[in-house]
Order: sequence, then C-alpha cells, then structure tokens
Amino acid sequence: MNPILCIAVLALASLLAGCAGVPSGPEIRAKKLIEFGWDEPSTTFMRQHRVEMEAMPFDGCVFHVDYKKTDGSAGQFIWELWGTRRFTYGELMPTIGDLQATRFERFTDNFLRVNVVPGDVDWFDDYTPILDNVRLAATAAREGGAVGILLDTEQYQSPLFTYRKQQDAGTKSWEAYARQARLRGREVMDALQDGYPRLTILLTFGYAVPWLESRKGAVALPDIEYGLLVPFLDGMVDAVHPGTRLVDGYEPTYYHNRDVTKFASAYRIVKEDVLPIVADPKRYQRVMSVGFGLWLDFDSTAIGWNEADGSKNFYTPEDFERSVRAALEASDRYVWIYTQIPQWWSEKGVPLKLPPGYVEALRRVRETTAR
Repeated sequence: MNPILCIAVLALASLLAGCAGVPSGPEIRAKKLIEFGWDEPSTTFMRQHRVEMEAMPFDGCVFHVDYKKTDGSAGQFIWELWGTRRFTYGELMPTIGDLQATRFERFTDNFLRVNVVPGDVDWFDDYTPILDNVRLAATAAREGGAVGILLDTEQYQSPLFTYRKQQDAGTKSWEAYARQARLRGREVMDALQDGYPRLTILLTFGYAVPWLESRKGAVALPDIEYGLLVPFLDGMVDAVHPGTRLVDGYEPTYYHNRDVTKFASAYRIVKEDVLPIVADPKRYQRVMSVGFGLWLDFDSTAIGWNEADGSKNFYTPEDFERSVRAALEASDRYVWIYTQIPQWWSEKGVPLKLPPGYVEALRRVRETTAR
C-alpha cells in the first residue's frame, strides 16, 4: 500500500478499533494460523522442505507458482496474471505436479497467492486473459490440494482501483466505472469458482480499507485511492456460491501495536461499520467472514529487528503470544502471520533470523486455541 495512505488508513483503523464495541460474531471452533511473508515458498520449495515446514506451528501457508520462460528462467505467474498475457495450463503443470507430490500431512489450509498486478488494464478493456488466468490459478489450487486463493488486493504497480487515474476518467463517470468494476468482480468470482468450486478466498483487505481511507464516508469514493475496490468487491459478493468461503483478512490489524483489546472491535468494523458503502449489506454479512493479520517484525525498517534477542524487539515472544491468541479468539477462522526479516523456513532447512521464543509462543497458542 502507498506508505502515506498506509499510515493514515491504519492509524484511523487503530483509533476506530479502540472506540468500537464488542461484536457477537459467528462461532467457529477450528481456528487456523497461516504463514504469509517474504519467505513465501514456491511449489518446488514446499516439495523439498515439507517436513521442516510442517515442524513450524502453522496450519498452512501462502505460496506462489512459477512458470518457465522461453529462455529457461523462472517467471512468477502471480506477478503477471492481472494483465494482457494469457497463461496456459501446460505452463503451470510442473508446479501442479510439485503440489501433488508434496503430500502435506498437517498443513491443511494452504493458499495460492493471486495479485492484482501488473494491473495495467482499464476496467473496460478485454478482461478475458485475466479471467482465464484467475480460473487457471483456482484450478491449480484445487488440483494441488490447496484450500483456496489468497487474493492480495494491494495495487502494487498500477492504480487499478483509483477512479481519477483510470484511462477514461475524463469522459466516463464514476457511476460508469463503478458498474464496470462490479461486473468484473462478478466475473472474477465466477472464474475462481469455475476453477475451484467451494473454495476459500482470503482477501488481504476488503471494504474496510476504502472505508477507513474515506474517513468513514466523509470523502467520496471517487476521490480515494481504493474507491473502485468497493464496487469490485460488491461484484464478488454478488457471485458467491453456496459453499464458497470469502474472508476479509483485515490487514489494518498490523497496526494494533500490541493492544489485544482492539481485535474484538476490529471485527465490528469489518462486519458492521463498513455497511454504508456495501451494495448488499445483508448478503455481505452472510457471506463474509473475518480474519486478521499480524506483522511479527513490525515496522522493522524504522525500528529494527534483533535477530538474537527477542526481548529487544517490538513484539517480544510474550507480546506476540498474547496478540496471536487474542486475534484467533476474535476471528471467525483465520489469522495470518506476516514477516519480512525473519524466516520460519529456508533452503538451509532451518529458520533464519528468528530469535528463540517465537516458535514456542506460536506452538503454545496453536495447542490451546487453534483446534
């Protein structure tokens, strides 16, 4: 997310979470811890390191799939699929084979990552390649035994969701673009479900980020960076089939800053506060569940990360254990753990830059909560 926008949105999220009441969300017994960070594995890595990965106290991870370029080098499908290039099943066959050969025993909830990049298309352009690609991603996830798709809605490369920066914003109204974005949301959801009926789709963030960015509706959606994400999500909500699980992973919980009291109220932000910008609030509340993300090495670029002594980090192992436990208790099902510097697994077969205490902290949480 744009750094300036990120700070403003997430600071507001923290403030609102501290002010909201306690929700009465649905009770789901089996809570799941998902790993998702810069140590994101490829399918080859997972096949070669399954035992070491499953030694970590997670229930699954977010992974990516590669393809072979014409020069023999590896390309990353997830960073190229939201554009004009159409991928084929044959290009992903080796990675699907990796997944099928991995045979996870304990990691029950793995997610194939899908990014909205390069995103260098207009909503009125031909979306056939994108729809074919997301259908292919869902097919790969299904055939590879994953539980579903992690849809990363951050516009890393192009202003996909920013109305004022659309190709024809000068001649086409917000209403026209919103209708088209909603249509594309329905088409994308249909394509995902075509490739994988009854899948789980975990969003890094949904309506809450544009809601916070708009300062609770004070700023119109056409004037914010993620305005078109709202009608796109409306389309996805429209098209959810019975048995499909749609989860808002609510990335703003990165910035809860060890305050475990904020998770319950953040739940209400996702389930209730955003309803003024949702096209079909009743359906939304019925089909959307709530998860949370935690950033272990929080803001490490600015405040650092001690690779040897966890007591010197923003989250000590004890702090982290409390926060993860609170997040799991407040979520409907999923909590994902994000890292940049520390690695839970590596090519060396061991964690890297991960001080003692963190693995044990997660193991204690998982043994008592995620069951």
